Parts: sequence; C-alpha cells; structure tokens
Amino acid sequence: QVQLVESGGGLVQPGGSLRLSCAASGFPLDYFSIGWFRQAPGKEREFVAAISWGGGYQYYADSVKGRFTISRDNAKNTVYLQMSSLKAEDTAVYYCAARTEYISTNSADFGSWGQGTQVTVSS
Repeated sequence: QVQLVESGGGLVQPGGSLRLSCAASGFPLDYFSIGWFRQAPGKEREFVAAISWGGGYQYYADSVKGRFTISRDNAKNTVYLQMSSLKAEDTAVYYCAARTEYISTNSADFGSWGQGTQVTVSS
C-alpha cells in the first residue's frame, strides 16, 4: 500500500499563499490518481482538488477554483497543492489521498490517506 505524507501547512495571513506537498512512498506515484481534501473543526471532510495519473486532468471544488492549483511531479513522487489568495474559511486540516483508478472527487473512492497538515488563515 502506498504511504502518503503531507507537509507545508502553517499559519498564513488572509490573502497569502502556501504550497502543500504530498510525498508518496512504497509505490511509484504514477500508479495513482490523487485527491486533496480538507476538514475544518465541526465540519465534514470536503473535496478540494484532484489530479489524474499523468496530470492531464484536474478537478477543483468551486470554493477554490481560480485560487488553488494541483500539480504533480511523478519523478519526485510528489503532488502539490499551491494555494493563493487564502481566506479564513480555508482554515482546515488538509489531507491527500490516493487511488489506483480514475480521478475522483469522492473521498469514499480513496483507499490510502496521509495524516494531514494544518492550514490556518488568520491575521
């Protein structure tokens, strides 16, 4: 089973930027489509962005479209989530997840998850 480790979270002011990384080990990353999800306190986990095996397809939640960009570097076994124009409502624990089948936005379709990284947007 692939192991995933997220990094890059932290405290940022509104309007700022962060880049999250999802590093994979155990299997080559190009076997997997990857999704980013987030969970804020007291809320359900929600879809943020997803990318296909080769990176040719990306999906975004409407709430982040135009502000977040998902990308991947299979040679480095890493997927990135570039977040810009951050808002207080982006505050959450961010998780990456992997599946061996086609790109999906449904968290139930993903079998491997990282431990999450905290993103806090506050002045």
